[in-house]
Amino acid sequence: MTVTVAVDAMGGDHGPAVTVPAALAFLDETPDARVILVGLEAPLAEVLAKSRSPAKDRASTHACSELVAMDEAPADALRKKKDSSMRVAINLVKDGTAQACVSAGNTGALMAIARFVLKTLPGIDRPAIAAQLPTRKGVTTALDLGANVNCTPLQLLQFAVMGSALATAVEGIERPTVGLLNIGEEDIKGNDVVKQAAELLKASTLNFYGNIEGNDLYKGTTDVVVCDGFVGNVALKVSEGMVVMLYDFLHAEFTRNPVRRLAALAAYPALNAFKKRVDPRRYNGATLVGLKGVVVKSHGSADALGFRHALYKAHAEVVHGVLDKIAREVAVMEAAAAVAMPAVAQSHAG
Repeated sequence: MTVTVAVDAMGGDHGPAVTVPAALAFLDETPDARVILVGLEAPLAEVLAKSRSPAKDRASTHACSELVAMDEAPADALRKKKDSSMRVAINLVKDGTAQACVSAGNTGALMAIARFVLKTLPGIDRPAIAAQLPTRKGVTTALDLGANVNCTPLQLLQFAVMGSALATAVEGIERPTVGLLNIGEEDIKGNDVVKQAAELLKASTLNFYGNIEGNDLYKGTTDVVVCDGFVGNVALKVSEGMVVMLYDFLHAEFTRNPVRRLAALAAYPALNAFKKRVDPRRYNGATLVGLKGVVVKSHGSADALGFRHALYKAHAEVVHGVLDKIAREVAVMEAAAAVAMPAVAQSHAG
């Protein structure tokens, strides 16, 4: 099976200077893949002309006339930029020319355009942003990481279903454990939305672990972590900032004087291994899960290594049939929720 990925080559802080070399490096290591580089013709041609990648014959270009700025209003990008690289790349998924789209562009615009063009899967109210985060035990799938600031209990249940299906498909976990991010493990903790979501999760067919706290995230307590987009985005950005700070602290201490520089040489293998283990670039790529198509959002500031990992993620989701698995799990969820919702509403009304 050949997997074709449409690349928004103009998206992100660096555009073709990063997206094109990353796409070619991805093709070098992924024999069953093709890419369609969508962007302004001249910049794409300039970067491709400099490349000597043997995989260039599996990369094609698709010209467009517009691009979406990183600070552009999502509504403007949706209504006024119908020939943008982002819109055209998503259209290629819609018409079946490509099986996935990867963009480092404006997150709000990508979500708005993808939702408008592709629509959501049956039974899903809103798409969510999901990503795999490193833990002591491996990785955990966390969602929502910023798409939906305010959520209903049913939507949190939907996120749990999608995250569970994603973990099964991509990580190969047969019955992923699901944790609901809260301010405490006890059932009495949290606001009404979280409490009702917990009741729905208990009544579902998911492998619900229960409430978890912020410090459980990187312990790897559960395979899937569910929260609304406000909490998830704050947790993600704090985590990324913490990694950078720790690395900067280590660098400062090991370069403070000549003696410590010598110590740094001896410790280099361990420091390098640590850097690789927590390097955010290796976990780059968040899935806009819940759409009728695979769409992966790369960090806007990603370099070629980071963008390449977003391409790997999109490829893996297509190969492992993520969309079909989510659709099946949602059908099961709807049946269980239809029974559970009235009982949950009645218990909280009383």
